[in-house]
Amino acid sequence: MLDRMLAHKRAEIQRLDLPALQRRALDMPPPRDFLAGLRSAQPRARPALIAELKRASPSRGILALDIDLTQLARIYAENGAAALSVLTDEAFFYGSLDTLRALSLGTPRLPLLRKDFILSTAQVYESRAAGADAILLIASILDEAELRDLCGLARELGMAAMVEVHSVEDLERALSMAESGDRMTPLIGINNRDLRDFSVSLDTTVRLRPLIPDGVFVVAESGIRSAEDVARLAKIGVDAILVGEALVTAPDIGAKVRELAGMGPGGLTAECAESAENKIL
Repeated sequence: MLDRMLAHKRAEIQRLDLPALQRRALDMPPPRDFLAGLRSAQPRARPALIAELKRASPSRGILALDIDLTQLARIYAENGAAALSVLTDEAFFYGSLDTLRALSLGTPRLPLLRKDFILSTAQVYESRAAGADAILLIASILDEAELRDLCGLARELGMAAMVEVHSVEDLERALSMAESGDRMTPLIGINNRDLRDFSVSLDTTVRLRPLIPDGVFVVAESGIRSAEDVARLAKIGVDAILVGEALVTAPDIGAKVRELAGMGPGGLTAECAESAENKIL
């Protein structure tokens, strides 16, 4: 499945107009500070929540195909999310760059992470042109030179790059950039989902977190479903969590956001309480 997804993405990349994307990216206003947005949510002594806009996934199929992503983003923001993750892959995740563009212009405006299979410099420019403040780079599908070049370009454009790892080998390559002195990897995501077979275990974060040095902001991704999961991750020093499936499939999305963000039941604003009791289908 991963090979199919990457082959499809490479075909998409061939159709991108690099000069046009470069011009549009450089014409954009400065991005928001993604990392600062996450850190500002930490005084609650809980990991900051990156809430994901997600309609489907290859492992679970359709999750919430008819969901209103603009309203979903509002519910996330009003109930304690620190940032948004926007899936933009169309073929396998039913995502769209149009969602990223719309959210970059709308309110409330949280920092935006573009989540996709980013393999080329053209996609980095495309991300900034669409309003992304940060991009996800998956270490297992990039070699060290590619990872360094894409991280460097993201930094030049003012964006953060979250390097996603799943194994010790991935982590060593991600950290090698920081060890070389270029300070290009302050943000690492540990994906608890194995992209080879889609199995999920929080033990992946438990195993890798102690290997990450101080000064690197650590995000746990996938498999996080309850306040108990969040507490377990907080105990081992995780700085933020990225959650999608547990939010979009919850009967009361606002309540689930507050649970995972560490907000009390009073965290819901009056405006959000009036929005159809968080039912957005």
